[in-house]
Amino acid sequence: MISTLTVRPAVSDDITQILRIYNQGIEERIATLETDAKDLNYMESWFQEHQGRYRVLVAEKDGQVLGWASLNPYSHRCAYNGVADLSIYIGRESRGQGVGSTLLQALEDEAKDRDFYKIVLFTFPFNRLGQGLYRKMGYREVGVFEKQGMMDGQPIDVMIMEKLLG
Repeated sequence: MISTLTVRPAVSDDITQILRIYNQGIEERIATLETDAKDLNYMESWFQEHQGRYRVLVAEKDGQVLGWASLNPYSHRCAYNGVADLSIYIGRESRGQGVGSTLLQALEDEAKDRDFYKIVLFTFPFNRLGQGLYRKMGYREVGVFEKQGMMDGQPIDVMIMEKLLG
């Protein structure tokens, strides 16, 4: 566990570190269906879309962003207004040190403050490290979409998990 970890809302100065960590996830092929590295323009646009109800939090130590998490729209239909989609990425060098659980707890608190009652996430069935974090934090597996997406020319299954916020 990292003892001096701070979780706070992301600011524009964090974008390059958020981008670095996101591109690690893309490169590793374990956390997203994205296959092409993103650039600063992409991330700046994405960040601007997360300045209202859908927020980005970062976990930092000594000015270095170790991970980030965001609330994203699950659906634009008003019936799903209380449901958020989750993204969480931890830098390679910081995994397994409690950054993910600390960040995820803070994001859940943020979600409750923003009137979300449920968080859903999509993960790969083979991403055991991520699923371990989610299960530890009270998420449950809903099911698996078979051949839901394509990665590197191959169909890939996607698992959906959820948590009702108390």
